[in-house]
Amino acid sequence: MSTCYLIKNGRIIDPKNSRDEVGDLLIADGCIVDVREAGREVVEIDAADCWVVPGLIDMHVHLREPGEEYKEDILSGTRAAAAGGFTGVACMPNTRPVNDTRAVTDMILERAETASARVYPVAAISKGSNGTSLTEFGELREAGAVAVSDDGLPVRDSQLMRRTLVYAADFGLAVISHSEEISLSTGSMNEGEVSTRLGLKGIPTAAESIMVYREIALAEYTGKPVHIAHVSTAMSTDLIRSAKKRGVLVSAETTPHYFTLTHEAVEGYNTNAKMNPPLRTEEDRQ
Repeated sequence: MSTCYLIKNGRIIDPKNSRDEVGDLLIADGCIVDVREAGREVVEIDAADCWVVPGLIDMHVHLREPGEEYKEDILSGTRAAAAGGFTGVACMPNTRPVNDTRAVTDMILERAETASARVYPVAAISKGSNGTSLTEFGELREAGAVAVSDDGLPVRDSQLMRRTLVYAADFGLAVISHSEEISLSTGSMNEGEVSTRLGLKGIPTAAESIMVYREIALAEYTGKPVHIAHVSTAMSTDLIRSAKKRGVLVSAETTPHYFTLTHEAVEGYNTNAKMNPPLRTEEDRQ
């Protein structure tokens, strides 16, 4: 008979059941139960000042397998996810080879069978993520892909992106956009007073917001959904908020560094603060 766990005094948040309250949870055989069974050893965990939530899903991770396991792999990445309370991860196609075929998707899912969290493959929008021709969305969906994205690269061809939104919707695939106007993003940090002071070429906020505007316009025109990845600017946020009010099927995400850090972190030529999109201003952070 397995050990029971009693999680006490935690803030229980369960959006599906509209629950947000402080309480206790009893877990037996890996499942939440309502009553404690007699005769079982119970391990008590004091969760005061902690949140108790359903397993979280990180919808934008870089597991790098196959091909770049020296950066991360499925086992190490999912162990880290599980340690942080994430029971599922959506892995981007920035692998070698790119996840643009059924064979690569199959391999990822096969290796994920022993992972510490569920792995949901995100396949490439275009073959080789080169932005010229679409991948076989139907085959990728059948293989287990849940979304498509040319992660780390924008789809520069607007007609190709339009076709992506329509085609992906037909197969129930989400479309995740890396919104970046490449011609404006050849710098190494946010364009502003810090980049000027450091003598570094900057990347204006317009490099992101121009493409966010395009994605919203295409989603509105086609009536199909689009998801904007790693939003970093106030202008992009305003565009997305306005579009949602109009009923456009647009959603978005950001990441912790964009709402905790600013371009000031690059002072002293701190390469740990170099990323894409770059850290922005305090106004953007807020």
